[in-house]
Amino acid sequence: MNSYLRNLSSTQQVGALFLVVFGMLVLATLWTIAYRLRPPPDDAQAAQQRRLRGRHLRALLQTSWLMVTVFWVAWALGETVATVLFALVAFLALREFITLSPTRRGDHRSLVLAFFAVLPLQFVLVGTRQYDLFTVFIPVYVFLALPVVSALANDPERFLERSAKLQWGIMVCVYGMSHVPALLLLDFPGREGRGAFLVFWLVLSVQTCMVVQHLLGRRFPHTPVAPAVSQSFQWASWLAGIAVGALVGGLLSFITPFKPGQGLGLGLLACSAGSLGHLVMKALKRDRGVTSWGMQGQAVTGAGGLLDRVDALCFAAPVFFHSVRWYFGL
Repeated sequence: MNSYLRNLSSTQQVGALFLVVFGMLVLATLWTIAYRLRPPPDDAQAAQQRRLRGRHLRALLQTSWLMVTVFWVAWALGETVATVLFALVAFLALREFITLSPTRRGDHRSLVLAFFAVLPLQFVLVGTRQYDLFTVFIPVYVFLALPVVSALANDPERFLERSAKLQWGIMVCVYGMSHVPALLLLDFPGREGRGAFLVFWLVLSVQTCMVVQHLLGRRFPHTPVAPAVSQSFQWASWLAGIAVGALVGGLLSFITPFKPGQGLGLGLLACSAGSLGHLVMKALKRDRGVTSWGMQGQAVTGAGGLLDRVDALCFAAPVFFHSVRWYFGL
């Protein structure tokens, strides 16, 4: 079996990978449907808990289907289309962030620049492989330029808070997300054209970490680390989540240029960054008084918006990308 897989072209290997993933998602979806069709228990409290578990399962499945579908379409349509697709995801995520972060008239010019100049230019730099420039474009040039534009609007009220909100949204939604298509363009010697495996490895490791942390936090509740921010973030479940996510990264190292030890170490790094970033985004949601970045802000599961589904990835991707480039000298 292994010799057969090695003899496949990189395109055939990536295609086989997505067939396996979609097959697993179909089985998980069928199991969820069967779970929902079971007769409800007579006890009202048990029935309510079962409904909540069903909602959590549906939210996790929706997240998984969305992310896998986006990555499959991106790979199938080529690197250029993939970069455009991820730029669209970043646009929608930034829109959700800004919608729940009140702005003033003096911010309108900065917002126009952020959406229609900064965002597309960042992804153009990624698509043209200007790695050194796209790394510093936002945290250096944009972070200096946008406050100047806002200051010229002659509106000093809550200026620092408004500038910080916009800069933070750009950093997470644009800068973080732009590192995902950048992984598709990394060429390791002898493994050209297999960037999709890196994206799959990163997404599966981080998502496994988040799912394990979430399920253990609810199944075996302990004292939350920051109860005002998240009731499910506990040291025990967090450590278990990053350990399982890193283990998955080590076991899947054969589809990447990494050795098992390297996969384990990079998995620890990516899962730690993603899970802690998710906690930061929860703090921002609590500050805004919402449970979801979606427009409705009403989701019981806290996963109603696009940004809810990709926030951990937005934190993990730049840490993972730059660690890989530095370690392998790419």
